[in-house]
Amino acid sequence: MTYIVTDACVRCKYTDCVEVCPVDCFYEGENFLVIHPEECIDCGVCEPECPVDAIKADTEDTPDGKWLKVNTDFSKIWPNITRKKDAPADADDFKDEKDKFDKYFSDKPGDGD
Repeated sequence: MTYIVTDACVRCKYTDCVEVCPVDCFYEGENFLVIHPEECIDCGVCEPECPVDAIKADTEDTPDGKWLKVNTDFSKIWPNITRKKDAPADADDFKDEKDKFDKYFSDKPGDGD
């Protein structure tokens, strides 16, 4: 098992989860975070830190494995992030919105550390 970041993170990108990760397995996109599944040690400390409940066990993924694929693919090309940053200024405007990935997801990398 590993943990994955899901739809709720899009456009919110709160980084509370990053700060508690003991193995620094988070990677940063322009408006989304991902977890590198091969680096995650399945400790689960990040899951309760996410204010929008975007982090799930991979066993809770969609039947087609969409989120595991997104996390796997983008963790290989985006920069590592190990420190908490300010959330985007408009993050709260998107925190309750559903089905954000197809509307807002950017495949551009973030800044990392």
